[in-house]
Amino acid sequence: MKKVRKAVFPVAGLGTRFLPATKAMPKEMLTVVDRPLIQYAVEEALEAGIEEMIFVTGRNKTALDDQFDIAFELEATMRSRGKSLEVLDSTRLLPGSIASVRQQEPLGLGHAVWCARHLVGDEPFAVLLPDDLMVGQPGCLAQMVAAYEKVGGNIVCVEEVSHERTASYGILSPGSRDGNLTEVKGLVEKPKPEEAPSNLGVVGRYILQPEVMAILEAKEKGAGGEIQLTDAMAKLIGSQPFHGVTVDAERHDCGDKIGFVKANIALSLRRDDVGPAIRDYLAGRA
Repeated sequence: MKKVRKAVFPVAGLGTRFLPATKAMPKEMLTVVDRPLIQYAVEEALEAGIEEMIFVTGRNKTALDDQFDIAFELEATMRSRGKSLEVLDSTRLLPGSIASVRQQEPLGLGHAVWCARHLVGDEPFAVLLPDDLMVGQPGCLAQMVAAYEKVGGNIVCVEEVSHERTASYGILSPGSRDGNLTEVKGLVEKPKPEEAPSNLGVVGRYILQPEVMAILEAKEKGAGGEIQLTDAMAKLIGSQPFHGVTVDAERHDCGDKIGFVKANIALSLRRDDVGPAIRDYLAGRA
């Protein structure tokens, strides 16, 4: 069983739900408290042992690479003023540990993952969607890697979703269960509630075998006329082990404004530096 060393971050989206904030700034650079969404995702990957980060980007996304580069002028100014650079430690990655590739057309998540095929090579790899902010100890991906080391194959992160929301998720056809692991018998992309085989929805974390790239190569379109990653994964079922894992983590859907605001409140309340003031403010607004 090969170690999971690489992670793909599909970050080419236009972020239209957050306009005008995202007109000139990638949505993945929107901050929850004091860290951009991409920072949370990269830190989660590092905790899980990921060594190579692969950003699938689009135009006007250079800020994502800059976030993890050395900011010479900023650091020089901070040093001259006697300020600690410790706050920047988590933004510095080893040289060569980040690579970027362009998704030139918005053809779906499956297409975005396929764009990273040459960088992934013949290794298993993780996929992290920064819009899904996962908060847990250990982190979501670390829990998934532990499951992968137990059963191998393909792993998707799942959570129970309300019956009426199945049309917003890839949904599992479940098989046998073993603790937090559920055997995947089938995957259906965004089924209507009356057609959904369960209420276990796939959320934005995956560990996949490289064979999925050959399936994505066919560029078959699915729901919404896009190349769906779920459809490609479904074709691996039966030929490779495939499981869903329910992780012990709190998920915040930062893909829309309400979820993003909730994430800022929730993570602020966890912090010793800002939590008490936010708690007092909320109490005064009740």
